[in-house]
Amino acid sequence: MPEFTAKDVQALRNLTGAGMLDAKRALTESGGDPQEAAKWLRERGLGKAAERAGRESAEGAVAVSYDRNANAMALVQLRAETDFSAKSPDFVNLVNDLAALVAAEGEEAVDQRKAAIEDLNIATRENVQLGDVVRFQAAPGNALGSYLHVQNDRGVNGVIVEVAGGDEELAHDIAVHIAFGRPKYLVREDVPDEEVRAERETLEAETRREGKPEAALQKIVEGRLAAWYKRMPGGVLLEQPFAKDDKRTVAQVLGKATIVRFSQVLIGS
Repeated sequence: MPEFTAKDVQALRNLTGAGMLDAKRALTESGGDPQEAAKWLRERGLGKAAERAGRESAEGAVAVSYDRNANAMALVQLRAETDFSAKSPDFVNLVNDLAALVAAEGEEAVDQRKAAIEDLNIATRENVQLGDVVRFQAAPGNALGSYLHVQNDRGVNGVIVEVAGGDEELAHDIAVHIAFGRPKYLVREDVPDEEVRAERETLEAETRREGKPEAALQKIVEGRLAAWYKRMPGGVLLEQPFAKDDKRTVAQVLGKATIVRFSQVLIGS
């Protein structure tokens, strides 16, 4: 019979949220080792982890990593219920490790750290979940760029971009713009037809209410629709005024270069 005290049982209960009988059995099965006992409970879905699973994880942290050997960049989000947990060193270190792993080995590599995520569930008593996982491996000759906005000791707004016909500096500048411009689409053609149709109908109704001449209505609506495409946030990236020089659009800044793809991950989104 392994030796453990009532204090050991209480400590395990405080750590895992498990019931008394489950905590005692876990310590018995693990030879009195509290870490093994916590693992035993986790593997069996005991404690409060199952209860936490339905709670909203609106906070968290984002990490960006670049692996030069693979010429790949990763963007990973780890979700939590509170910013208190999300900015803790263990939480931030884990999301950084996940991003580095994904950049080097691929998106499926996050499975290697499932146990670490589950351990955070137990340690924080929150619903900690893996969020978005994105990896770009650049085509030959293309450049990758990134930006990570840090707030309260952890990343909260991450962007990665792949650019053809440009360098890393240009890719980084575009990533910075995306972080604050928050575009939803790359070009007009990416916007779903139903969204365009609904916005056009709304603009036509608004313009008529303003008493504009019917003959000028369509021209006015088209002008307002063009402004809608470039709005920030949520608009079309290439048509937005560039963050560092709003007299030029992103398309004008790119020149002959093109954006192959981009991804943005925000905490709270």
